[in-house]
Amino acid sequence: MPRYKATIQYDGTNYAGFQRQTNARSIQETIETVLTRLNGGQSVVIHPSGRTDSGVHALGQVIHFDLPQARDTEKLRFALDTQCPSDISVSQVESVSDTFHARYLATEKTYHYYVDTSVYRSPFKRLYSAHYTFTLDLDKMRQAAQDIVGTHDFTVFCAVGSPVEDKTRTVHEVVIEELSPTELRFVFRGNGFLYKMVRLLMGTLLRIGAGKLPIDTIQTALKTQDKKIIGPTAHPEGLFLVEVRYDEEKNEI
Repeated sequence: MPRYKATIQYDGTNYAGFQRQTNARSIQETIETVLTRLNGGQSVVIHPSGRTDSGVHALGQVIHFDLPQARDTEKLRFALDTQCPSDISVSQVESVSDTFHARYLATEKTYHYYVDTSVYRSPFKRLYSAHYTFTLDLDKMRQAAQDIVGTHDFTVFCAVGSPVEDKTRTVHEVVIEELSPTELRFVFRGNGFLYKMVRLLMGTLLRIGAGKLPIDTIQTALKTQDKKIIGPTAHPEGLFLVEVRYDEEKNEI
């Protein structure tokens, strides 16, 4: 069967996450419904690079799926894009080898997390950034963020319920950017991230920046694997899956 790789964007506000669920609206079910209709009623299953949680957004999620017959990729992209709801868009569709897998062949992922530090909550930012009103020491946060970089066992920053056994990941960089006096963007780039890992790291970094946790909390947590000393899981609305990268030679057909 011909295999296709699609890059999609979505606003996760009105979905219970990416993964198909019983009695809940999901990104997966919504796209599969459209593909099944385009496939003459025959069921189509999509496979993502990873599953995002309820309220989490994506600018560069990658999926793959198989169809029984070859399709013009631009016509397929256009059909998918126009028939999906307005909070899901399809920016690219490519033909790939039948050995391509969106999840298992991903070599790098980048997430962005947005924080609004305004005194009052903006109704126009509330769905796309986490509101945090405590004064933050960015120098402390940047110093603590360097303890994330490198190859570590991130079990302590993985939420309960993950089926993944090997929780060692390599984080290439964590960057904290000041977009305005009240807007922060945190960039996390690595070879992969565990279930709610970025949000747990963010919750810890925010507590460190607010002076509620010691600056060496992340370093200590990675060493001791003690979940009791880390911060809470940060809110989902500030998180965006921005890019998923692959070894391009493995994508070719």
